[in-house]
Amino acid sequence: MDQQHVLRVLDALEATGIWAALEGGWGVDALLGRQSRLHRDLDIAVEKDDLAQAIQCLERLGFKTDHDRKPGLPAKLVMVATDLGEVDVHPIIRDAVGNGWQQLSTAGAWGLYSAEGLRGVGLIGTNLVRCTTPELQVRHRLGYPLRQEDVHDLRLLRERFGVSIHPSCDDVARSGA
Repeated sequence: MDQQHVLRVLDALEATGIWAALEGGWGVDALLGRQSRLHRDLDIAVEKDDLAQAIQCLERLGFKTDHDRKPGLPAKLVMVATDLGEVDVHPIIRDAVGNGWQQLSTAGAWGLYSAEGLRGVGLIGTNLVRCTTPELQVRHRLGYPLRQEDVHDLRLLRERFGVSIHPSCDDVARSGA
């Protein structure tokens, strides 16, 4: 997924009236204001009430739902387009104070997107984009084994924004693994 494709997806969603925030690697790169690595996908948070409309919008761009991807809904929906890449859509439900809640499983597990964490702003090229904050980026990299990309992202977030990293993540980031 390259920068042009990211902007194409975000522009299409915005034109449809869909609120979306970048997460994951592209979210980190938006915060940095530059592309720091290659990305296989684009992670976005959208309002759960807008999910059907977001799917239709992405289908118009040529994306198709990959029903075999795990964990799948309710946690996320993966859509793939041969020439554009992959978009991982994370549906969230907003509460009265603006926090976003992502249903992680049908067994009642939920993930929190703090209202403040959803107020990040970054750059893709020269375009201002909505993204999750550095603190939320770090929080969303806890609870699973880190990949090389995660270590890269964590290191950059710490260097640029001075965010704290969980001690076990810090050891990995400091070792340069």
